[in-house]
Amino acid sequence: MTEPDDAARHREKMKKIKAARGKMMETKTGEKGLIVVHTGAGKGKSSSGFGMIMRCIAHEMPCAVVQFIKGNWVTGEREFLRKNFPEECRFVVSGEGFTWDTQDRDRDIAAARAGWEQAKDLIRDPTIRMVLLDEINIALRYDYLPLDEVIAFLRDEKPEMTHVVLTGRNAKPELIELADLVTEMTLVKHPFREGIKAQKGVEF
Repeated sequence: MTEPDDAARHREKMKKIKAARGKMMETKTGEKGLIVVHTGAGKGKSSSGFGMIMRCIAHEMPCAVVQFIKGNWVTGEREFLRKNFPEECRFVVSGEGFTWDTQDRDRDIAAARAGWEQAKDLIRDPTIRMVLLDEINIALRYDYLPLDEVIAFLRDEKPEMTHVVLTGRNAKPELIELADLVTEMTLVKHPFREGIKAQKGVEF
C-alpha cells in the first residue's frame, strides 16, 4: 500500500469515528452536580481531586476543600491554594494526622466531625460549585463519621448543580453505589516498597 493510500484510509476511518461520536454526543445533553469518588490503593486520588479544583478555578467556579486526616501535613496543594487563590477556593483543614499519629480516637472523631459540619455548610452554599472532601473515605473507614448521615446528606441535601468529590482508600460500597463517577486507582509499583520515603512534589 502506498503512503497516499494509507493516509486516505486513515482519514476515512477517522471520519467514521467522528460521525459515530457526534451521533452519540447528541444524546448526552443532561447536566447535574456529580458525586465523584476517587478510591483504591494506588496513588493519585487526592491529586486528581485537586486537579479538578484547579479546573474550577480556571472556569471561575467558586470551590472549596475540606481536608480530613492530613491536618498536620504541610501539603503543596494547601500552600498553593491558600497563597494564590484564597478567594476562589475556601480551604478547611480538619484533623491532626493519621490515627497512628494522634493515638487518640476521641480527638480524631471530634476533628472529623468538625470538618464534616463545615463541609455541609460549604456544600449547601449556593455560590460554591465544587467541594472536595479530601480523605473523607478514611474517616468513614474508621467510623469517625456516621456513613448513613453522609449518604443521606449527599442524596437529599446536596444542591442539584453542586459537584462533590470524595477521596481516600476503601470507599464504602454504599458511597460507591450513590456516586455518579467512581475511579479506582490501582497500585502497580511504589517506591516506598524499596525504602524510598514520600517525596516532595510527588506525594505532598
